[in-house]
Parts: sequence; structure tokens; C-alpha cells
Amino acid sequence: MTSIQLAQILQSSVAPCVLISGAGLLLLALANRLPRPIDRARLLCSHLKNVSGPQAEIYVKQIKIYVRRSYLLRNAVFCNVMSLGAIASVILLLFLSNLFNLCLVMLVNTCFMVGLLTLICSLLFFLSDISLTLKSLEIEIKEAGITL
Repeated sequence: MTSIQLAQILQSSVAPCVLISGAGLLLLALANRLPRPIDRARLLCSHLKNVSGPQAEIYVKQIKIYVRRSYLLRNAVFCNVMSLGAIASVILLLFLSNLFNLCLVMLVNTCFMVGLLTLICSLLFFLSDISLTLKSLEIEIKEAGITL
């Protein structure tokens, strides 16, 4: 392999590398959000033992929201990791196709599309989590007797 061929391989790998960087930052944000609803659900579960009636119903409602948020965030992290794997595969396949003179265009395109689709799914799960976060906030505001 000549240095010109290596330069071409590296040039074709730039876009997937940028995508990996962005998806990695999204993964960091998701991973930092995940413990929050889990901790809040645990806290409410411990408080649930000491309350009854309407207050208990409010706690149960919020616990259910936190559990749903946790699952949404887990799914977002899973899709994001799958996206990172698919995009990393694109870089590897580009390198292998150039190194061994193979025609892997369809496989590269498929991996790139899978990477983008799973990234979109991750973002949709993330938006769903944000929506549930606001729903939980509305419950807390209503419980405090505040009208907006």
C-alpha cells in the first residue's frame, strides 16, 4: 500500500469518525441521565412505606414514570451503542476494502445506514425521556399546590 492509498483510506474515514464523536457525546449525556430516575424511584419507594391514601397514589404514579424513564434511557443507550458499533464497522470495512482491494460497497452502505437509523432511534428514546421528565415535574408541581 502506498502513502497515497493510505491517505485516501483516511479521507474516506473522516465522516464516520465525526459521527462517532457526536454519538459518543450523546452516549455520555445519556449515561449521565440514567442514574437520576433510578435514584428518584428508590427514594420514593422508601418514602412510600410511610405514607398512605392520596399521597401514596402520587408516589406510585411518579415511581411508574421513573421506571418508564429508566427503560427509555436504557433503550436509548442500547441504540446509541449499536450505532457506534455500526459506524466503527464502516471505518473497518473501508480500511479492509482498500487494503485488500475488496468490493464491500453494499456492506459499507448497509452498516452506515444501520448506524444512522439506530442513532435516530436513540434520539427518539431520548426525546421520550424528556417528555416523561416534564410529566413528572407537572405531578410534583401539582402536588405542591402550585398552579401555572
